Amino acid sequence: MNFTETVILNEKQKLEVIQLWNNEYPKELSLRNLVEFDQYLDKLSDKNHILLSDENETVKGWLIYFIRDNEQCFAMLVDSSLQGQGLGSRFLNLAKERNSELNGWVIDNDNEPKQNGENYSSPIGFYRKNGFEIRTDIQLKKKNINGIKVIWKSTKK
Repeated sequence: MNFTETVILNEKQKLEVIQLWNNEYPKELSLRNLVEFDQYLDKLSDKNHILLSDENETVKGWLIYFIRDNEQCFAMLVDSSLQGQGLGSRFLNLAKERNSELNGWVIDNDNEPKQNGENYSSPIGFYRKNGFEIRTDIQLKKKNINGIKVIWKSTKK
């Protein structure tokens, strides 16, 4: 497994991220095609991608940090077959080295079905373990799915 950083994804990488997105996020949040993914990315500024790739250079994890609504935000996906191996924490540590703050949204329950029929597992415990503040008082509904804000701020001066 190899971590690489880039400002622009090529088409192969985009298609692999879309597949990862559709495999790991709830079905309701699926992306239909490259155009939809590009529309998502176009709404973000100052984008930086970190990719986790296997020996065949297939994307198995993706973290993007970016500016949206004047906040330093991020989104992250790790292939479910690789979860629990510390790779998500390594992703976050790379992003934390490059940012003094990270804001994101997580689904607050384990009841949302994925495309494969399994239920999505909320990552709240993972983010808490990685030093994020869980803000249940700040919520966002998207396609009838409830998200809550997670925030990490550097303690370095």
